[in-house]
Amino acid sequence: MGQKKRILVVDDERDIVKVLVIRLQSSGYEVITAFDGAQGVFMAHKEKPDLIILDIRMPAGDGFSVAERLKRSSPTWTIPIIFLTGSPEQEAEGRAMELGARFFIKKPYDPEELLDAVKRALEATPSDS
Repeated sequence: MGQKKRILVVDDERDIVKVLVIRLQSSGYEVITAFDGAQGVFMAHKEKPDLIILDIRMPAGDGFSVAERLKRSSPTWTIPIIFLTGSPEQEAEGRAMELGARFFIKKPYDPEELLDAVKRALEATPSDS
C-alpha cells in the first residue's frame, strides 16, 4: 500500500481551510494546515508535503512571497504549488505561473476542478523524493 500523499493548505480564511481539509481527507490525502505566510513556509520545511495549496492574500507574507521563499530553498523547491485564491489582481495568474505554480484556481472554486488539479499536480511530480 502506498503512503498517503501529504498536502499543506496555507490560507488565512479558516472556513475555507476547514472545507478543504474535509474534502481532501475524504479523498484520501493527509492534510497539514497553516494560516499565514510565515507559518506556511515553516510548515513546508518541517513537514515536507507532497503538494502545497496556497492563497495569495494573507498576513505575514502573501502567497507570492511564500512561493518565492520555497522555490529558493533546496528542501522545498520541488514541491508543486496550486494557487487557490480570491485575489482580484489581473496579473496574479501570470505571476503565479512565473513562480512555477502547477495550477491557478480562483475562489469560489469548483471542488471537482480542485481535486483534479491536486491529482494531476501529484502525478506530475517525481516519486523518488
